[in-house]
Amino acid sequence: MAKKGSLTINSENIFPIIKKWMYSDHDIFARELVSNGCDAITKLRKLDVIGQYSIPDGKDMEIRITVDPENKKVMFSDTGLGMDADEVEEYITQIAFSGATAFLEKYKDKTNDDQIIGHFGLGFYSSFMVADEVHIDTLSYKEGAKAVHWECDGGTEYSMEDGDRTEVGTTITLFLNEDSLEFCNEYRMREVLKKYCSFMPTPIFLVKSGAETQYDNIPADQVTDKDTVIEKYTEEAKYEEQEKDGKKEKVEISPAREMAKIVRREVPINDTHPLWAKHPSDCTKEEYLDFYRKVFMDYKEPLFWIHLNMDYPFNLKGILYFPKINMEYESIEGVIKLYNNQVFIADNIKEVIPEFLMLLKGVIDCPDLPLNVSRSALQNDGFVNKISDYISKKVADKLAGMCKTEKEDYEKYWDDISPFIKYGCLKDDKFCEKMTDYILFKDIDGKYMTLPECLELPEKKKEEATDENGETVEAEVVDEGAAAEAEAADTVKDEAAEDGEEKDKVRKTVYYVTDVQQQSQYINMFREEGLDAVVLTHNIDQPFINQLESKMEDVRFMRIDADITDSSKEEASEDDKKKTEKDEKTLTKLFHKALSNDKLTVKLEALKNESISSVLTVSEQTRRMQDMMKMYSMGGGMDMGMFGSEGETLVLNSRNELVKYLLEAKKGADAEMFACQLYDLAVLSNRPLSADAMTKFVSRSNEIMLKLSGK
Repeated sequence: MAKKGSLTINSENIFPIIKKWMYSDHDIFARELVSNGCDAITKLRKLDVIGQYSIPDGKDMEIRITVDPENKKVMFSDTGLGMDADEVEEYITQIAFSGATAFLEKYKDKTNDDQIIGHFGLGFYSSFMVADEVHIDTLSYKEGAKAVHWECDGGTEYSMEDGDRTEVGTTITLFLNEDSLEFCNEYRMREVLKKYCSFMPTPIFLVKSGAETQYDNIPADQVTDKDTVIEKYTEEAKYEEQEKDGKKEKVEISPAREMAKIVRREVPINDTHPLWAKHPSDCTKEEYLDFYRKVFMDYKEPLFWIHLNMDYPFNLKGILYFPKINMEYESIEGVIKLYNNQVFIADNIKEVIPEFLMLLKGVIDCPDLPLNVSRSALQNDGFVNKISDYISKKVADKLAGMCKTEKEDYEKYWDDISPFIKYGCLKDDKFCEKMTDYILFKDIDGKYMTLPECLELPEKKKEEATDENGETVEAEVVDEGAAAEAEAADTVKDEAAEDGEEKDKVRKTVYYVTDVQQQSQYINMFREEGLDAVVLTHNIDQPFINQLESKMEDVRFMRIDADITDSSKEEASEDDKKKTEKDEKTLTKLFHKALSNDKLTVKLEALKNESISSVLTVSEQTRRMQDMMKMYSMGGGMDMGMFGSEGETLVLNSRNELVKYLLEAKKGADAEMFACQLYDLAVLSNRPLSADAMTKFVSRSNEIMLKLSGK
């Protein structure tokens, strides 16, 4: 018979685990203790609102952290509701009993204005990660309550007795262990507080025990009741010698005034009302920029920002900035800071922030996040996914709206933000679906077009013309390459469901350029024929257009050097075609021999531009394979030679004088040298020559020039 029982947990075994391993970062104790102080103050304010307690007039609701390096201790003091002896027993000695949870349950129907940060009851024990001993001095807000002093040296034993605290609130004193003395250094503690507590909802002050008092001198009429005045005095008037009517005289530039020397006013280290908590319409451009500079220490102005503000079905606020990045010298790496009720949780939590948005900089505050004990990991994947989807949707909506209503600004930002957006399309199908029609493509003349506009290009182009009265009109010009385009387009054949007939889906081609300088010859050919192409120069463009082609069956992308369009060729008669076919065979033999490469495809075409002698084309499929292998570092310094010239075609222009010369002097002494030169010139307009090929090209060029000089 099976034996059943219950697990027994020994506190002596579990307590060291809680102390040492509950949090991955030991500096997080400061966040937990300050959060507890914020909760205590929030609770007292709630009680004041519902009439169960009255906060004295002029009472400062604040948290004060005092570092004492001489005595190796740190004190966290708040002016919250405090605890009596029974509450210390309940909330402190019972590990994992959450005072915040109990308070929320008790007063859930009373008021819901402010948020309670903590929900686990383990935060206090994070102090034992850095302290050998912890003391608590607390006085409850309750009528007739006695102050309580509690001590624990990190074991399972504690002592509790009446205390001597006279002010409502709690002070927690940490006697730091030898490994954690850094935290009683004022500058280190300030760094930790800035990291975790910069936007907590209660003013936080950091002071150093025994530090010299600092003073300020201010006009006497600016002194407040909270200022400590050391002395009052009269500042004498100030004069300046000025020349008037050729005479020098003293002119009063600052009148005498009453001044006061006061103890320097304390400035909280945190901003209790962060910009993201405000309504977007209440925020100015300068506030957004100041916030960006302060939080991210980046003094380059961001391009624009998106302010998230949502109350239903979950509470989420935040600001996402699109930074300007120098692609050549900087990596694309952003920072999204995640907050919960203005308490910093972590940077770039991938469960909440869509991966592609981690390229941005921003803050997101979601009080509804289902956090675990350490608040640095998440629970309830379904809910978290909804938050992530919402953020992605709001970004897509903002960008689409900009494209529709602020097209000029959108175009101005496009070159900088396009990597973010294309990366988002690759990583997030829903984002891609929303953004596809708002992706911009810049053409060879610098004009921006959406994808639907690009797809209209092969059908017709509009150009300016003049009517018989000499007035400018917009004329439709049918693209001569349209027919050829349709003919060359990929055809996808789908079986008809019932009658077995085949239906053709013609893909519309969008031509593109990857290097404006390298591919300039092809660009000029396109311009001459009134064709257009888009410029895609970023690393992300190749996988991006691959994805577009997979999602849109009627679209294909082709680099302009993948083929020669029919609109660039002269129409040929049947007799011309026969002669061309014969000459093509002759030139093929010549080039195969000259280049020692019998796998190269050689074509003879009658190109309209007689000045073009040779053009190299590489099939789109072959070149994409090469690009993919380079991307995955499979090819190192490889060139097209590893493919054995497969997919590579040398197009020779039958109307060019150099090509005609080769046909006439095919067996001449210089024919092979000219063939090699024409081939290298064609390669140069397509891609850089290899080191060996470049050496031969330079040597051959010198030889040709010597022949021309007659020497």
